[in-house]
Amino acid sequence: MSIALAILDALVFIAVVVPFILLVRHRGAIPALPAVDVPGALPSLSVIVPARNEATAIGRALASLLAQDYPGLEIVAVDDRSTDGTGDVLRELASANPSLRVLRIDALPSGWLGKNHALWRGAQRSTGTWLLFTDADVVFAPGTLRRTLAYALAERLDHLTLAPRLVSRSFMLGAFVAFFAYAFVALWGAYLANDPTSKRGVGVGAFNLVRREAYEAIGTMAALSLRPDDDIRLGRRLRAFGFRQRVLNGREWLSVSWYPSLAAAVRGLEKSMFSSLEYRLVDAGAVVLFIISTMVWPFVGVIVLDGIDRALLAMVVACQLAGFLETYRQSMGRIDPRAVAQAALLPLTALLFAYTIVRATYLALATGRVTWRDTAYPLAELRAQTGLEGVPRS
Repeated sequence: MSIALAILDALVFIAVVVPFILLVRHRGAIPALPAVDVPGALPSLSVIVPARNEATAIGRALASLLAQDYPGLEIVAVDDRSTDGTGDVLRELASANPSLRVLRIDALPSGWLGKNHALWRGAQRSTGTWLLFTDADVVFAPGTLRRTLAYALAERLDHLTLAPRLVSRSFMLGAFVAFFAYAFVALWGAYLANDPTSKRGVGVGAFNLVRREAYEAIGTMAALSLRPDDDIRLGRRLRAFGFRQRVLNGREWLSVSWYPSLAAAVRGLEKSMFSSLEYRLVDAGAVVLFIISTMVWPFVGVIVLDGIDRALLAMVVACQLAGFLETYRQSMGRIDPRAVAQAALLPLTALLFAYTIVRATYLALATGRVTWRDTAYPLAELRAQTGLEGVPRS
């Protein structure tokens, strides 16, 4: 038993320390959006904003877009079957702002998820040579669009994605969001998207800026019509097709209240957690086992074990906490007492993250469907569109 435990602890040590070393080596690999010279003539830009029951948030988000100083900006807001006051907000804004076009969708055709269909329809109705896919609750700082387009042109990019500042309304939600960012950057390796030798592709729903020619070359959103994780899949598909891509820290330029509460975050992730694992039970189990063994067990083992096992696990805990704080620093620009307190909750937030995977997997397999925004989608239909990042579709 002691030998088996020692082997386990050694494997955990390797599984944590290696990614930590890579994270340290790639410090600053996701830099902030730099200052660039804005050319005299900027290409035409269309912003696509899908919305379903977003009456409380979309007014502020669109106001921040309408206040942008981008010449000839076109904004296409797509009301996807909303049953609240979203349509009223959009009509009022459109009546006073000719740059805002509103498209209403009353029925969802088969073979589509609601948001994906709204993005596709919005892009169809747009005219810009560049497209920005964003969400209905994202608030943009003044000058964001001019600066990002200028940067994309200067770097000859086909796709630019920005990670927003995530605003949390409670301490525990903030801890969960911070863990999510840690997993995204340090464990999944989002920073590799900026490595030209890597095939890692990244997309963030708050800000996916893509050249229209590249968007059409990958088959548009029709190629991702049934992907709940449409944002990251868009980035992965663009990268797989060989397009130039970059991910930057956009904390100074856009912000979003990710979810109103911790419970809402857990429910919201139900739509994408199993999807991100290609709807495979084995993969879901492996990820949950990895989380528990590398982010929960070390904190327990340091207390209950001694000798070499304790020493190994103590180094694991140190690397986990240091990695968490480093990704927090990269995301927020600083480390404050709040970050230290949230780092101490790492085992708890890791367990909560594992729970979201278990819950999402169980619900999908038990019910045979995934429910998102009050619409249920058959699991068999969703599974039919997995592993297609690099496969051209008609």
